[in-house]
Amino acid sequence: MLKILFQCLLAAMLLANPAFALTPLEATSMAVGETDQRVAALRAALVSADDKTIAFIQALSDEAVKIVQDRPVVLVGTTGVDPVTGVAVVVPDTAEDVMSNNRMRGELDAALAAVKILSKDPAVRLQAVNTLQGDVDESKLVLLNKAYAAEVVADIKDRIGMLRAATMLNLPDKVQRLDAAKQLRTSSQAATKTLLIDRLQIETDAEVKAAIRQSLSAVESRLAWGDRLGAVFSGLSLGSILLLVALGLAITYGLMGVINMAHGELMMIGAYATYVVQGVFRTYFPGAFDWYLLASVPVAFASAALVGAALERSVIRFLYGRPLETLLATWGISLMLMQLVRTVFGAQNVGVENPSWMSGGVQVMGNLSLPYNRLVILGFAVAVLIGVWLLIEKTRFGLFVRAVTQNRPIASCMGVNTARVDTYAFALGSGIAGLAGCALSQVGNVGPDLGQGYIVDSFLVVVLGGVGQLAGTVYAAMGLGILNKLLEGWLGAVLAKIALLLFIIIFIQKRPQGIFAMKGRSAEA
Repeated sequence: MLKILFQCLLAAMLLANPAFALTPLEATSMAVGETDQRVAALRAALVSADDKTIAFIQALSDEAVKIVQDRPVVLVGTTGVDPVTGVAVVVPDTAEDVMSNNRMRGELDAALAAVKILSKDPAVRLQAVNTLQGDVDESKLVLLNKAYAAEVVADIKDRIGMLRAATMLNLPDKVQRLDAAKQLRTSSQAATKTLLIDRLQIETDAEVKAAIRQSLSAVESRLAWGDRLGAVFSGLSLGSILLLVALGLAITYGLMGVINMAHGELMMIGAYATYVVQGVFRTYFPGAFDWYLLASVPVAFASAALVGAALERSVIRFLYGRPLETLLATWGISLMLMQLVRTVFGAQNVGVENPSWMSGGVQVMGNLSLPYNRLVILGFAVAVLIGVWLLIEKTRFGLFVRAVTQNRPIASCMGVNTARVDTYAFALGSGIAGLAGCALSQVGNVGPDLGQGYIVDSFLVVVLGGVGQLAGTVYAAMGLGILNKLLEGWLGAVLAKIALLLFIIIFIQKRPQGIFAMKGRSAEA
């Protein structure tokens, strides 16, 4: 339907405005010949492009142009139309297609973006500016000047100004090049840095060279800050994921003292629960697909919590106080769960899509974009943390958990059903692992080995933060996440991991109790 509508509009544009500016030579030069000649003709036509020229460029981009008797003809449905006169033309079966290679397609896209920069819709203009980044030439300067003069949105006007300056930097006039170099000083685009470096190598005027060097230094400094802030955000993002993974472990290991090597597989169950809910929404509720993730949260929690409760009732409760046996038993259970998932869902990774409202991101600087999915997970981690803290510190169940953790015999003497509290607490920790799996499904692959990459890091977070201390878990997760990303920028991924592990070993040697030590009777137990 949209294609038919566009073809009707294209026909109207070709038939209207009899005083046409597009000439037969221009149309033929853009459609026929070597790529260099076609690109030159396209850029020349763009300088004084009218509606018919734009319509013809759009037709070339849509591959809706045929060659009839060495003349280009635009296809509108099954009818041929002369792009210059708008007269209907018979298109024989022997008509040749106009073929465009990747370079020509890129030039056509850039030309259409330059035209769209004059659109009345700010979103379309912004998209056109982003498309033109690093792909401007003198042929687009007329359109850029017109767009810059007419623009009323400050941010878009600044971006267009940067594009104008980038174009003017290659003009023969020294005054214009000097002015362009000074304007580019405020840019935060990586493409501007490349442009300045390239121009510096061929610039012959000393004054312009000095201005380019100053602008290059300012742009490099701004880009460096963007890289630093990007590393910090990546660290916070990694820290939020580690926090979600470690929160459940902080309960099962930190509060209950159970070394659960199947914690990663409980995360995997939460991720696969999200995948199943996605499939249900796609099949039965396609109109509400964007909201499947909200429905996945309680399902992921409940699935992992039920598996955790069954695990505690059938195995863990017989192994309290025997850490080695618990470690071996849960490791064996983790292998069983992975094999079960391989049997049910297959050994290959499954695809979990982001809802549309989690696609894209916030452009903070030229080289710094904050993806929406990472921002949502960061907020989700904070929400889960607050929920766990309120549950442990402000509810009757949390009081029972703390009482059993500090002194099990006295809590039992006071009427607390310690076995039930153990089951509920283990189910809670497992459910939080399921929530971590739900979140991880939005940023990575979902497969049987999902939890294996996080189990060691999550144990390190819990131990570093202080066993049984939620506040310590937060500090350790965020600290390790940021430190890891900063070290990656200096040392690389492998050396950064080694350096981080050495840091944790030295820290625990000096402070075995972690960042926050347990106080009171629980520390003596």
